[in-house]
Amino acid sequence: MTKANSAAFTEARAREVLAAAGRPDAAAGARLLSLGENAVFALDEDGLVVRVGRDAELLERAERELRVAGWLEASGVPAVRAAEPVARLVDGHPVTYWRQLPPAVRPAGPGDLAGLLRLVHALPAPPFVLPRRELLGGVERWLRLAGDAVSARDAEYLRGRRDAFAAAATALEPHLPRGPIHGDALTRNVHIGPDGPVLVDLETFSADLREHDLVVMALSRDRYGLDPAAYDTFVEVYGWDVRDWEGCAVLRGARETASCAWVSQHAPGNPAALKEFRRRIASLREKDATVRWYPF
Repeated sequence: MTKANSAAFTEARAREVLAAAGRPDAAAGARLLSLGENAVFALDEDGLVVRVGRDAELLERAERELRVAGWLEASGVPAVRAAEPVARLVDGHPVTYWRQLPPAVRPAGPGDLAGLLRLVHALPAPPFVLPRRELLGGVERWLRLAGDAVSARDAEYLRGRRDAFAAAATALEPHLPRGPIHGDALTRNVHIGPDGPVLVDLETFSADLREHDLVVMALSRDRYGLDPAAYDTFVEVYGWDVRDWEGCAVLRGARETASCAWVSQHAPGNPAALKEFRRRIASLREKDATVRWYPF
């Protein structure tokens, strides 16, 4: 897929792909749930959720996500379930179908996330290969999609941070045993249904340092305004505070770098994303850890 086509991934384009996937009637009435690297639609009448990937590069990840869902189901971990076992490439976009979850009974909290992470972190390796958590692996792709919206100076600065933190991460000595992780452990990736908490968005499942999953919430406390008391609940339920680990600053710096680059891909034509990117890049350059970042 060309750079132009990747950058032009919009709700309208995702609906075209959904129609081409054999659901022309549903495409017009599908309810958009989110739009990022995937466009996620609810087909309420069918009880399905459809994920349309930004481009063909995401096909392998979509296929792995389906395998992860089946493995978690067999392991008894509450997680979103696939409605079809195969990812299809439609007009250059991976398309997957999922069972729709019942309406949430309340918002997810840090304690809910911590309980699910304890289950995941207790699992042995699955019967297929999980990749390392390439937290920084998307930086080049996101900067490419950002195009001219990001200055060459800012792009090179992020590449330098990427390389430095990637090198530092290879020397880390973990406190916890390595194994399966969610990879993007945020409360927004937990759904609270009538039967309790359920994990969603399984595309970043990896085999790596368990600390990756814990640094996410530490960063939420420090950068995104998470109530310190809520973070304390997360620590209490999980049973350990990753901030006590000497490698925490390295994984935090890597995640900040990735999060800044991730926003950049939305900057072309989106003033809010460009503003947030500039806020993040300035705070990194100034080494100001007190600047509040906003979810995007």
